[in-house]
Amino acid sequence: MIMALTVALGLSACGSVDTAMRNATTSAPGVETAPHAQPATRADMVLSVQSEPYAVTQINVTVPETLKVSEANTYFPNADIVWREDPFGNRYEQVQAIVLDAATRGAASHDKGRPVIVDIQITRFHALTEKTRYTIGGTHDIHFYLTVRDAATGEKLEQPRLIETSLKAYGGARALEAMSRGQTQKVRITDHLAALIAQELNVRALPAPAEPLRTSALSAN
Repeated sequence: MIMALTVALGLSACGSVDTAMRNATTSAPGVETAPHAQPATRADMVLSVQSEPYAVTQINVTVPETLKVSEANTYFPNADIVWREDPFGNRYEQVQAIVLDAATRGAASHDKGRPVIVDIQITRFHALTEKTRYTIGGTHDIHFYLTVRDAATGEKLEQPRLIETSLKAYGGARALEAMSRGQTQKVRITDHLAALIAQELNVRALPAPAEPLRTSALSAN
């Protein structure tokens, strides 16, 4: 089962972000909102400044329930999804809401040009456990596919990109100090993803042939 969430947009501004890693060696999303596709090799996956601007009219965020969730309070749980800042509940829905909020903000400045739909499929969302946050800190690791489609026809305009991004995660006294300023994990992750998605919508990737996605090596165990 796949959790899917959609928002239609009429949008406006976001900033810049550190460069994310784009991985072109694994399979791309096979979600209901986009055709199956496989990225080309890294050499073939040419990313460049887009020649035609996009007007983002809709964003779809999916979080496959085949992804493994962990509630273990260890330093680094072996899981695809680790998220603790919201109350205990449906982590798929919580992650989905965070990413949709970030993507909506990131697409806000992309309101002129060819009308497009942006599909995002999460493959990893690994924040800190309580134990790690209140001691050593670490990194927030977030991986997702981003696909751009024509809003009128649904035609895929770009090869799905697997984007792997990480953000320094505070621990101990620094985490408490950041929280006192309102810089929670959710705020920092949302800001980071919003800026990253805004940046990604300024570049374009080549189309690729179809193949289904294996959403998680962990889920096969």
